[in-house]
Amino acid sequence: MAGHKRHKRGGGHHEEEHENEERWLVSFADMMTLLFCLFMVLFAISSVNTSKFEALQKSLQDAFSGAVLSGGKAVMASGSSDGTQKAAPQPPLPSLRPLTAMNDTSAQTAGEREAKARQEEQDFRALKRRVDSLAKDAGLQGKVKVTVRRRGLVIQLLTDKVFFDSGDATLKPVARHLVDKIAGVVAGERKHPVVVEGHTDSQPISGSQYPSNWELSGARAGAVVRDFIDNGVNARRVSLSGFSSQEPIASNSTPEGRAQNRRVEVVLSRIHTDTES
Repeated sequence: MAGHKRHKRGGGHHEEEHENEERWLVSFADMMTLLFCLFMVLFAISSVNTSKFEALQKSLQDAFSGAVLSGGKAVMASGSSDGTQKAAPQPPLPSLRPLTAMNDTSAQTAGEREAKARQEEQDFRALKRRVDSLAKDAGLQGKVKVTVRRRGLVIQLLTDKVFFDSGDATLKPVARHLVDKIAGVVAGERKHPVVVEGHTDSQPISGSQYPSNWELSGARAGAVVRDFIDNGVNARRVSLSGFSSQEPIASNSTPEGRAQNRRVEVVLSRIHTDTES
C-alpha cells in the first residue's frame, strides 16, 4: 500500500515537470511573432519611393545652386498627378512704374524710335502754341517764355513782381489765374513727367520769412506744384527742385539780368529720343 502511494506521488511529480517543459513554447512563439512584426515595420520604413526621392533631390539641387524653381510637380504630390501651378504673369495689384520707364526703346527699331520722337516734337510744338496763346490773352507774354529744348518743353515763368512778391512764395491773384490755365493744359496732356524748378538771383534775402534763396526757390516751386495738383495734374507725374542762384540764365551784375534769373521753370520731360540724332 505504502509503495503504491509512493508510486502515485512520484507519478504526479513527473506530470508537473512535463507541463513546465511545454510552457516555454508559448513564450517562444510570442517572441517570434513580435520579431516578425518588428522586421516588417523596419522593412516598411526602409522602403523609399524612388520617383519622390529624385524629385526632392532635384529640387534641393536647384535651390542651393541659385536656380529659380519652376513651380512644377510638388515633391509630396502623388506620382499620377501631372498638373502644374504656374505663377501669374502679372502681380495681383498693379504696381506704380516710374514714368521714365515709359522710354523703353530697347525693343524698338530705329525707324520706330525716330517716328515717336518726331511725333513727340510735334506735340510739344502744339502745346507751346497753346501756352503762348494763354500768356498773350493774359497780357503776360513777356513774362512767360515757352521753348522746346532737348530736355523737353520748358515753360519759363519770370517771377519778378508778377507771379510772386519780392521774397515771397505766394502766387499773386493775377498770376494764379494764368497758372491755373497752364495747369489745365498740362493736366490734359497726361503723358510726360513734369519737373518744376525754382530759381533766384544771387542777392541775399533780407526781411523775408525764408532764411536763404534755397528755401525761397523751393517754396516758389512748391506753390506752382500745389496749384497744378489742385487743377487736376496727377501728383505722381510731378517733382520739384530748388536751385537758388546756382543756375543763372543771365548775369547777376545788372538789374535786368537778375530779373531774368528770378524764375520758375515747368519742364515736360521727353520720353522719346532718337538715339541716332
